[in-house]
Amino acid sequence: MPITVTPTAIPEVLVIEPTIFGDARGFFFESFNARDFREATGLDVTFVQDNHSGSSRGVLRGLHYQIQKPQGKLVRVVQGEVFDVAVDLRRTSPTFGQWVGETLSAENRKQLWIPPGFAHGFQVLSAWAEFTYKTTNYYSPEHERSLYWKDEQVKIEWKMENNLVLANKDEAAYRLEEADLFD
Repeated sequence: MPITVTPTAIPEVLVIEPTIFGDARGFFFESFNARDFREATGLDVTFVQDNHSGSSRGVLRGLHYQIQKPQGKLVRVVQGEVFDVAVDLRRTSPTFGQWVGETLSAENRKQLWIPPGFAHGFQVLSAWAEFTYKTTNYYSPEHERSLYWKDEQVKIEWKMENNLVLANKDEAAYRLEEADLFD
């Protein structure tokens, strides 16, 4: 079952859209197929961990990344809607410090591929959202870092900025000029 892959303004960050089959009974799609992913993206990645979170409207998670043990992530929403963001933290990249965002929902079934070297976060737009993602490296708390969600240099255009709910680590996150970065 083929998938459609669309590069974003940062070409390494990809929007993945599965082929969906529907009839009177409902729908079916393959949320991940390693062969189709590899053929459509040219990437041969191995996912080692699946994560699943649930959050209410206004929750902003991120912008998270792991230094020294970076993770590639394939993210999607199984219930509700989020605005998903990736920030390029690779110093030598022509898109260093730039961000891309995509609305992901249970309805549009889009996925986002975020390669290693990027900070990642999302904010919940619906009353409730469940978010799942595959990672190419295991969670490593000693290497986890956070980029400040409202960094003045990055200038992310979040969908909502009032009544946000953030973890303490995300409120106290580093700005780009002081963050640990990738080469």
